[in-house]
Amino acid sequence: MTMELNHSVTEFILLGLAQDALKEKMLLVVFLFLYLATLLANSFIVLTIRYSRMLGGPMYFFLSHLSFADACLATTIGPRLIVDALSKKKVISFNACVTQLFTGHFFGCLEILVLILMSFDRYVAICKPLRYTTIMNHRVCGTMMNVAWVGSFIHSLVQMILVLQLPFCGPNVIDHYFCELQPLLKLACTDTYAINLLTVFNSGAICMVSFIILMISYMFILHSLRNKSAEGRKKALSTCTSHIIVVILFFVPCIFTYTRPPITFPVDKTVAVFYTIGTPLLNPLIYTLRNADVKSAMRKQWCNQL
Repeated sequence: MTMELNHSVTEFILLGLAQDALKEKMLLVVFLFLYLATLLANSFIVLTIRYSRMLGGPMYFFLSHLSFADACLATTIGPRLIVDALSKKKVISFNACVTQLFTGHFFGCLEILVLILMSFDRYVAICKPLRYTTIMNHRVCGTMMNVAWVGSFIHSLVQMILVLQLPFCGPNVIDHYFCELQPLLKLACTDTYAINLLTVFNSGAICMVSFIILMISYMFILHSLRNKSAEGRKKALSTCTSHIIVVILFFVPCIFTYTRPPITFPVDKTVAVFYTIGTPLLNPLIYTLRNADVKSAMRKQWCNQL
């Protein structure tokens, strides 16, 4: 059974980020550098946490999954964006488009859920320090991570099923640099109002509710710092600040994209750059540059290897 049963369109044309040839070549250099840097930085974090005895705590367990999700999300978008910058006609098959949609939402949702788990870990560590090792043991962390993977799969599967049920009979030009849901819905040969409501409920609600949960959790954490020593407040505040920066950079563009009526704006492509390309690179930089333990473990791990 193939994916082309409900429509006559077998391929789409992506307009990309820029229609000017010179700008596209400049973007090629920029995004090639960003993608390689993202892949390298996140791979270093995953491997360092995997093989370092210093980073065995729950926070680093979740951080390794976050870095893995970032690397996969960047790989879902980056290589095709780079190849398309070299092509005059940016063609993507229907099957490849649906696959990109599925994997993009899968790893994007996984990143959201991991960020929630990381905020919960920080909440327990700061607000319930005496019970931390009991609450955040290996079995609990593993179970929560498995739930995140399953939840991400279900979310992405729903998105894919919604698209597969739509008839596409032309036109087939997607005004984006990857197969994003809103521009794709505009091409369907049917009324997509109900589908868009389901999309807002699925993706939009996940983004908005997760953002609210994260902000509330960090408010509790920051409120609890008044009972800590000056050194404890400084360390906890540094960690929380890093997390809040990541949350804002990732969620604000996502909320802008997925919690509105089926309307596309010229700025959508620029906004999407933040959560598809920017955040996957900023995450490892923020977490490593502001975390002395990770930097120390990296130095010991990789200097010894050399």
